[in-house]
Amino acid sequence: MNHVVDAYLATWNAAPAEREQLLAEHFSPDVTYTDPLAQVAGHAGLHALVDGVHAQFPGFVFTPVGAPDGHHDRIRFQWGLGPEGAEPAVIGFDVVVLDDAGRIRDVHGFLDRVPA
Repeated sequence: MNHVVDAYLATWNAAPAEREQLLAEHFSPDVTYTDPLAQVAGHAGLHALVDGVHAQFPGFVFTPVGAPDGHHDRIRFQWGLGPEGAEPAVIGFDVVVLDDAGRIRDVHGFLDRVPA
């Protein structure tokens, strides 16, 4: 579980070229992502979404909050987004569903705390 969460957060933190490699390695080509603010599909859709988050929160990083939990092909975990080493400005909770190869196929995101 930790490996999947680490790869997921690394993808959200990566620069575009590295992100493409991480998407190819850890995400199914037909990945779907849904949260209260976005719904995208495929590597290109997720790549564009991450670019948008980087533009909205320059210099912020995603970090794990607490320990992941999972069963079968599902993993849930909480994450924070904020300046490195500081209290996260945003806290969210994601559930990922893995495909048969162990790659992330679906992401269901929830936002627990967002700035005003």
